[in-house]
Amino acid sequence: MDTARSPQALNPEPFHRGEIDAQERAGVRAQMERVGAVVLRNYMPDQHRELFNKLPTLLLGGADANAQVWASIIWGKPGFIASPDATTLRVGARLDDDDPLAAMVKPGAGFGALGLEFDTRRRNRANGIVTQVDELGFTFSVQQSFGNCPKYIQTRNLATREPGGRDARLVSGTGALPPDAVALVRRSDTFFIATMADASAGKAHGADVSHRGGKPGFVNVGTEGELIWPDFVGNNFFNTIGNILADGRAGLLFIDFEYGDLLQVTGNASVLWDEEEVSRFEGARRLLRFQPERYVLRKNAFPLRWVLREQSPYLEPTGMWN
Repeated sequence: MDTARSPQALNPEPFHRGEIDAQERAGVRAQMERVGAVVLRNYMPDQHRELFNKLPTLLLGGADANAQVWASIIWGKPGFIASPDATTLRVGARLDDDDPLAAMVKPGAGFGALGLEFDTRRRNRANGIVTQVDELGFTFSVQQSFGNCPKYIQTRNLATREPGGRDARLVSGTGALPPDAVALVRRSDTFFIATMADASAGKAHGADVSHRGGKPGFVNVGTEGELIWPDFVGNNFFNTIGNILADGRAGLLFIDFEYGDLLQVTGNASVLWDEEEVSRFEGARRLLRFQPERYVLRKNAFPLRWVLREQSPYLEPTGMWN
């Protein structure tokens, strides 16, 4: 039996160089060395497989042909994601042709995947490699699987399903975001961030996509077009921050849950540890800065409409920008 793929096998090297650096800086390295080997699996537990099968969406993170990192979303009727075994996801849908990652869904491509159930705050990660592609979708081999706590997720109820892509309009460009995109960023209480690190970071390298939540306006747009947001206390894995320390490439996805607009931005991110900078936002442990390089705004591209039900109770003690 291949013990590397056995559901009984634990991961002796769950973190790469960037993640270890971040854990050491936060003073949690010894704790996470013990936790990581158990929690970061190379297979999906049954409850994770069951969750993916229930979802109408799947978040993805990966790199395009120019090695720029993007976050994306794919959708279908619940059941479009199947798990025939503990290391495989079968996704019965394809990314839209104008999605920056569409051309990269091919055998051998590495992606981070995130399944998030908005009405229960459940979320699970499944990072791995595309093994097969056909006209109906693709098959994904899971190499790293783990759950995340429900902190900072706003609960939302699925309200309607509109005809996908009808009257969709695309605006793309380079550099600072246009006014419509800035307005979406400033009113958002949720976004998704894709990051990655190459093999030089260590065995646990690869692509990842993660959720970020806050009070509306928690992402600040600077005078030079940079985006800055607070990083609150979390699970101490430091997957996103570790990738940023090791690499720096990142992609952001903002969703207009009411009107179906999708904003995807790629660029470079950095971590701000300085106490004076961090004190600008109440509740933050550090800040993250993102410099946009390219953007794609697809208006009315997302067919699902969601209604906000409740803001995360963990956000209550967090403040706003000074």
